[in-house]
Amino acid sequence: MLSALRAFLAAVLADRAAALLLVGAPLLYALFYPSAYSGEVVRKAPVVVVDEDGSAISRRLVAALAAEPRVHLVASLASPAEAQLWLAEDRAVAAVLVPADFSRRIARGETGTVALVGHGAHLLQGSAALAGAGAALAETGREAALAQARAAGPPAPPALALVTRPLFNVREGYGAAVFPGVAFVIVHQTLLLGLALVAGTARERLGRPLRLPLRQLAGLALGGLVLGMVQTVWFVGFVFWLHDYPRAAAPLAEVLAGAALFVAATVAAALAAASLVTAREQPLQLGLALSLPLFFLAGISWPAEATPLPLQAFARLFPTTSGLELMVGLNQMGGRLADHLPAVLNLLLLALGYGLLAAARLAAPAPAPAPGAAAGRRR
Repeated sequence: MLSALRAFLAAVLADRAAALLLVGAPLLYALFYPSAYSGEVVRKAPVVVVDEDGSAISRRLVAALAAEPRVHLVASLASPAEAQLWLAEDRAVAAVLVPADFSRRIARGETGTVALVGHGAHLLQGSAALAGAGAALAETGREAALAQARAAGPPAPPALALVTRPLFNVREGYGAAVFPGVAFVIVHQTLLLGLALVAGTARERLGRPLRLPLRQLAGLALGGLVLGMVQTVWFVGFVFWLHDYPRAAAPLAEVLAGAALFVAATVAAALAAASLVTAREQPLQLGLALSLPLFFLAGISWPAEATPLPLQAFARLFPTTSGLELMVGLNQMGGRLADHLPAVLNLLLLALGYGLLAAARLAAPAPAPAPGAAAGRRR
C-alpha cells in the first residue's frame, strides 16, 4: 500500500495539470480569493458636513461624526450645493446636512431632522459612511433626549437596554461569512478533479478501462486522503489565521475527525467519478458544471430551509453539503460532533457507498489459480 501511495504521489508531481490542481490551486486560492474581501470593513470613508444651524447641539453632532471610526470628516461646507459638487467630483462618498432650524425644533420638544446623502457609485463606502452618520445622530439624539428629560423632571431609567453582539462572524464581513465554506468546496473540487484527471490520463495511456489491484487502489485512496488532509490543515490552520477568519472554535481533535470524515467521503466520491472518466478533459468539464451548484446547494450562501425538499435530498448525495455543515459548525461556530450527527452519518454513508462503487468499478478481480497448481494441491 505504501509503495502504491508513493507511486500515486510521484504520478501527481509528474503530471503538471494534476499537480496544479492538487497542490497549486489551494496555494493560489489562499492568496487571491480572500483578497477580494480584504476591504470589507470600511474605515474612514470621506464625508462632508453642512451645518446651517451653527448651534451647540449641531456642533456636538459634528464632533460625534468626526469621532466615528467609519467616517473621515474631510470638509465643513457652507451650502448643500457645495456638498453636491464634492459628491459629483468623488471627493466624498456621503454628506450630512444640518438644517437651520435643527436646534429650535429640539428646544420646542419636536424631532430635529438631518439629511443624509450617500454616493450611489460607491455603494460599500457610502453605506458604511451613512451607518456611521446614523450612529453619530443616535448618540446626539440620546444626549438631547436626556437634556429634555432633565428640563421636564427627573429622568427615568430606560425600560430596555439593547446590546448588539455579533456571534461567530464578529466583524460582520462578507468574506468571513463565505470563505470558510468556500475553502472546503475548494478542497472537494481539487480532489475530485485531480484524482479524476490522474485516472483519465492512465485510461488514455492504457487504451482500456482502468482496473487496479485492491492494494494499489487502497494506496490511491490513501494518497487522496493525505492530500485532502494537508489542504484542510492548510486552510484551517494557516489561511483562516492569516485573514483573521473565525477558526478552531471546537476542540482540535474533533475538527480533525470531522475533516477526516469529509475528506474520506470526498476521496471515495472522486474515485467513483474517476471510474467513469474515459478522457483526460472530462474532469475539467465535470468541475465547471458542478462547482456553483454544489456551493449553492450546501446552504452557505442560500439557506437550506428556502431550498425545495427534493433539492435538499439531492444535495445530500454530495459530500460538500454535509461536509460544509460539519466543518463550518465545528471550525467557525464551536459545535461538537454530537451536535452534527446527521451530517456525520451522511458522510459515513457516502464514504461507504462511493467507496464500494469505486472498488466495484476499479478493483481488478483476483487472478484465478493456475490449473497445474490446483491439481498439485489435490494430490
